[in-house]
Amino acid sequence: MVAETSNNILTKRVIYDTCIQQSFKLFVGSWNVGGIPPPHNFNLDKFLHTQDSMADIYVLGFQEIVPLNAGNILAAEHSNISIKWNSLIKAALNKRTPTEDAFHKTETGESQRVYPLTTQSSIKPGATDYKCIISKQMVGIYITIWARTEISQYISYPSVSCVGCGILGRLGNKGSVSIRFFLHETSFCFVCSHLASGGKEGDERHRNADAANILSHTLFPPEPLQHLPRKILDHEVIWLGDLNYRIQLPEKTTRSLVKNKEWNLLLQSDQNSDDYYGSCHKGKVKRMRAPAWCDRIIWFGKGLKQIQYNRVESRLSDHRPVYGRFIAYVEVSTLPGI
Repeated sequence: MVAETSNNILTKRVIYDTCIQQSFKLFVGSWNVGGIPPPHNFNLDKFLHTQDSMADIYVLGFQEIVPLNAGNILAAEHSNISIKWNSLIKAALNKRTPTEDAFHKTETGESQRVYPLTTQSSIKPGATDYKCIISKQMVGIYITIWARTEISQYISYPSVSCVGCGILGRLGNKGSVSIRFFLHETSFCFVCSHLASGGKEGDERHRNADAANILSHTLFPPEPLQHLPRKILDHEVIWLGDLNYRIQLPEKTTRSLVKNKEWNLLLQSDQNSDDYYGSCHKGKVKRMRAPAWCDRIIWFGKGLKQIQYNRVESRLSDHRPVYGRFIAYVEVSTLPGI
């Protein structure tokens, strides 16, 4: 037993000593689209900032891609609308005309289906090609991940875990869809969530309960002969979505502070303001809700560095898209065959 333990330690030490650190650019975006389907040829260039330096990996999360009515809540997936969004994303990243791409479904377990997307080869010479690594929908929550074709071969062990926190504490009108994968030797987890709504005092407790439920119940399936991390916090984590946390101030006071750009005073009354920061605020909406930082991107991990956090002025819904740019520092093995 002692000899076996020593060999294991030696093997891990050899692998550790033969790794180098490499950086990759991540783009993470989140958008509650309010159940509104995108128009045909809807331009996502501003949301994805394709006019700027392109990222290596794009992680895009949507909430309410379908209206949250009873019929949609009971049907976990609506492939037509998710295919439409993925077609528009593909068009923006690869500068092609949107088409109705066919998805090849891969069964990875009774409780989940993921959708790798095969891209076409017709692309302008010299342009960078992106391919969909994995996508997953649960009612209105949808997350899709795209990577440069040349680095997709270094992405392994993609997996999905869904947690419903909605009606009866179980249905998927609220909750999360989490995706885990390895990039070289480093594991990442992206949590796309829609937490409990409500602007009354005390409603934040429901959001906190949803977040705790997601953390405790998200579990990625085991891989044969592999000891892979299975819980959210065992990875480099980026959590995105409509978290629904509000500013605990009267509506008129909040609007006045927004108008005067008194961000520090607003943050003092932000629910859980010690955990979130940024300059994303919302303008007027039809139901005259007070402005709130509902849509957020937060992260946890020593290998992540955020370099930008902002919003996009799209008015498809009453939410504005938010996005963050990150540098991810990844361990890359230099041993042949590893």
